[in-house]
Formats: sequence, C-alpha cells, structure tokens
Amino acid sequence: MARNQHPLLEIRDLRIEGYADEKWFEIVHGVDLTLHRGEVLGLIGESGAGKSTIGLAAMGYTRDGCRISGGTITFDGIELTSTPEEVRRSLRGARIAYVAQSAAASFNPAHRLIDQHTEAPVQHGARSRRESAEDAVALYRRLRLPNPDEIGFRYPHQVSGGQLQRCMTAMAMSCRPDLIIFDEPTTALDVTTQIEVLAAIRDIVEQFGTAAIYITHDLAVVAQMADRIKVLLKGREVEEAETRVMLDAPREEYTRSLWAVRSFARAQNQPPAPSETPVVSVRGVTAAYGATTVLRDVSFDMHQGRTVAVVGESGSGKSTAARVITGLLPPVSGGVMLDGAPLPGDFRRRTREQLRQVQMIYQMADTALNPRQRIGEIIGRPVEFYLGLRGVKRKQRVDELLDQIELDPSKYYERYPAELSGGQKQRIGIARALAAEPKFIICDEVTSALDQLVAEGILKLLDRLQRELGLAYMFITHDLATVRAIADEVVVMKDGQVVEAGPKDQMFEPPHHPYTDLLLSSVPEMDPDWLTRLLQARGVENIGEAASARMDGG
Repeated sequence: MARNQHPLLEIRDLRIEGYADEKWFEIVHGVDLTLHRGEVLGLIGESGAGKSTIGLAAMGYTRDGCRISGGTITFDGIELTSTPEEVRRSLRGARIAYVAQSAAASFNPAHRLIDQHTEAPVQHGARSRRESAEDAVALYRRLRLPNPDEIGFRYPHQVSGGQLQRCMTAMAMSCRPDLIIFDEPTTALDVTTQIEVLAAIRDIVEQFGTAAIYITHDLAVVAQMADRIKVLLKGREVEEAETRVMLDAPREEYTRSLWAVRSFARAQNQPPAPSETPVVSVRGVTAAYGATTVLRDVSFDMHQGRTVAVVGESGSGKSTAARVITGLLPPVSGGVMLDGAPLPGDFRRRTREQLRQVQMIYQMADTALNPRQRIGEIIGRPVEFYLGLRGVKRKQRVDELLDQIELDPSKYYERYPAELSGGQKQRIGIARALAAEPKFIICDEVTSALDQLVAEGILKLLDRLQRELGLAYMFITHDLATVRAIADEVVVMKDGQVVEAGPKDQMFEPPHHPYTDLLLSSVPEMDPDWLTRLLQARGVENIGEAASARMDGG
C-alpha cells in the first residue's frame, strides 16, 4: 500500500477514564495509533481490552460514563479532543463512520431501513434523498443482500441478523467516508455470508482509498482484512506489527497465547440408548410468518447430557426452530415434546414448570438485557419467579451464578448492562438462563460476541455444567470451531429444512452434502491469502465487481 506523507489519523498518548463506584479510573493507558488512507489496522484483544473504546475515541466520542482524560486525536489535521462538539458531529457519518457490533441494537425499529440509510447523506448534504436511495440499492446489491431493490422498505425486525448487519455496513458507506471503524462487523454472520461481507468491505476500502480500524476477536478474520495488527490488553498496547509478521512471529507471550486459543475439545458424550426418551424432541414441525413458510417438516431430538449443534446460513431457520421450541412461534403443523409429553405450541399456555425447563441464551446481549435493571435484578428475577427464593437466599443464589460465570459479585451485582463489555453482558445472559435450573438450554450464538479466550472459558463452563447437571443443549452457531469443540451431534439447515444430520465425527468426514461442504470450506484460516484463494477457487476475483456486473446486467 502506498501511503500518503501525512497520516489520516494520528492518536498520541490516549488516556480514557471510566466512572464506577462514584469515582473515575483509567481504562485506556497511553495508547498510540497511526493510520494512513487506504490502510486497515486491526485491533485485537480480550473483552475489556479497550478495543471498542479506542475505536469510538477515533471519532472524538466516548460512551456515557467515559471521558478522554489525556492525549491527542488528530483526524486529517483536526484535533478532535479540543475542537467544538459541532465540528465533531459534522465529521461523524460524513467523513468518519462507525459499524457497530450489534445491528439489532443500532437501528430504530420504528423506521424502514432505507429511510435510516438516507438520513446521513441528506443531513450532510452529500446526496438528495432520491440519489441516496438509489445508492442504497447499489450498496445492498454490492453486499449481496437478497432482493436489493425491495429490502430497504422492510423494518429491522423483518430481516435476519446477518442481513441487518450488512444493511448497517451499507449505511456506514453511504457518505463514502475517509475512515470507517468496523466494530466486530461479522460477529453475527454465518461463514458463507461473512466471506461476502469481508470481500465487499475489502473491495470498498481499496476502491475508495478508505482507511479502516477493524476491531475483532477473530484472528482468522483480522488476518484477511488488516495491513497491520495492534494487540491490546487491559487498555494497554502489547505489540504492533505488519500482519504477516504478527502471524508468523509475535514477540510477546500474551500474543502467542491468543494465537494458541480454541484448543478446547471436550470428550464425546455417550450416545443415548435406543429406548431413552429425549428431553426435547422436534417432530415434523412446519412454521410460518404470516403467509411465508419458514420451516418445513423439521425433526430432531435432544437428549440429557448431550449437545446438538444446529448450523446453517443466516435465514436457514436455526433461530426460528428455537422460537418454536420456546413457544414464541406456534407451529402450523407438527409439534415439540418435553420428556415425551406434548408441549403447548404457545408459551402462554405452558405451565410454569414447563417454562422453567426450557430456557434460552440470546445472541444479542445488548437487546436481551433490560438497560434499566441492575445485574442483580436481571439474574434475581428468574431465581424468584421459578425457584421462589427471596431476600438473603435470592442474593446468595445470584452471587453463586455470578461466580459460575467468572464475574465477581461484589463488583457486578449493582452494575447496569451499559457498564459491562459485550462479553460480560453475554455471560449475564448465560447466568440468567441457568437461574431457572432448567433441563434444556438453547444457546443462540452464545460465544459469537466473545473474544476467543473468553469463549473458550465459556465453552468449558457450559461443558462442566452439562456434566454436573445433565443439561441438554441446542447450540445454534455459525462457528464450526465451536461445533467441533462442544457438539455431540450436528444438524445442518438450509431454507427452513434439515439437509443433513448425524454424529459430529461423521459430519466432519467426507463425503458431505454439497451445502455442508460449502460451510466447511468457508471457515477462515490464519493465512492472509486465504480469502483471496477462496474467491479465486470459486471463480470470483472480487465480490464487489461481481455484484456491480449484475447491477449492470452483466
């Protein structure tokens, strides 16, 4: 990459403080950062390392409860820490854009996607509303969204999580900014969609000379995207180097420990006896949203002490199957059994005991936790509702659950979700599900928001709980490394149907169903050339160019 003489973004001795327990304390400790036009810098590190905090600071912005206490942030000659707020606001969205980790929490549910997309270009005077709407369709097509001419007229809840994340990426690109901060932009995406989005992001960065900060805990992803990688730990820089150098020869022991994670692979649980009754059984379920059928004759079983991983692309029906099991979406035909007895299709007709036995950990912790409740209340409510514990006994049980998820009760019981990192919020979701002491837990992408070190710890925790309590798990995931680590059986879904199912070891050995083979071949590798080779092998030199060709009728 040819660099301009002057950096686009230069951060020196950045110090940021957070407020908790009625005092300010430093959370970012003198970090430096330099970024040139057309360059991508990867920020990696554990949850709480300061990645997102530094990314937001590059916009001259801090979350509530944080403040910049020292250092300088210079964007294209403008010193953001001292310039008036109206100047910073004029830059955000126009010249500096941000793609958040949780698209579901970032869109306004009351407005259509295209109306939210056109807002920034119109307000900043970049385009008229008509021009911006036409550009939105072009970007939707470039990012391989289905029905690009029509999807913008949907509301956020009417598209899948992966589609919504791509809509957010398109919105960030609407003003063709000089700098984009990507904060875990592919966390919610399945592996095949992730490839398309990564390729499109890389194409746009190269085409428009856009600089980018790419925040992620996925080392294989950052290897495809970044020119340089900066490793962070507890608000301090550990080391920084060119991507190939960092991957081949990291200097610091902490960096080497990141490279070595995800070694966990639990022992295979014993298969159930032929006569054993499943804890939960899905029998010939067909389900629909209005007139649209989304599940077609879906069947699979989940037994005590075993884990079934359900995998597939965004929109394949994985989470819809979970909604049917929990009673949030009554089936059109077929049904769900609990310990051999039929479960009412509508959760409102289920007994409290039936509700207690089936719990769910949600993908988007940002939207799953009530921002107005303290952590003790969030976990304590199911403890009281299902177990009848109150007062001291309730507090003791909540403390035990916080200990189980490796959060200190004395520090976290009184906090609000906004005071926690993304990984910490997800762990609170896990504790809330455990609070009901269920037989069966649906884990909907429970590690997707976690860095790899924390994710490994969560998988070990869930494995231990399963062995101690005999829990049955349904793991909805697009992370095939998680499948290899935790699953006993695998169910592959596509277009609302089960296309392949069987024991994990059998599913990872060829021959595969063609769709399963596509999923397996789409898992990123720790090789900077992997994405390029994969696109070439699939006959696509550049996904963005391919999309443009389709736009032009090619």
